[in-house]
Amino acid sequence: MIGELPKDVLDALLETLPLEYSVLDENDKVLAWNKHKTRTFKRPEAALGLDVRKCHPRESLNKVEQILKEMKSGERDKARFWVNIPPREGIDKRRILIEYYALRDKEGKYLGCMEASQDITDLQELRGEKRLLD
Repeated sequence: MIGELPKDVLDALLETLPLEYSVLDENDKVLAWNKHKTRTFKRPEAALGLDVRKCHPRESLNKVEQILKEMKSGERDKARFWVNIPPREGIDKRRILIEYYALRDKEGKYLGCMEASQDITDLQELRGEKRLLD
């Protein structure tokens, strides 16, 4: 990053980004996440500091472990997939894009992982173009 952001600006930026993220350290412990009250995949505050394996459904756990292992080894820097969330009370069906990114320092050392999720349902409806302030 070029330049430095004051902590309050950085905090505002991280809450404003149009995605939800969770951050793991190099030992797969949950460090932080944003959009606590409005998340698609909600987490209790007690998840802070927990091993990520305790925060994922059993059916996806082996895939999460494989992704993290490949990121730590340097074999992978990113994983992308998407899921459909069925309709529920007051909410239509949604499509969620989920991406895992390896976090590395300038020398390439693995520092952890960021899981980023974004509701792309409305984005899939975009057609043509819309210019600024149109």
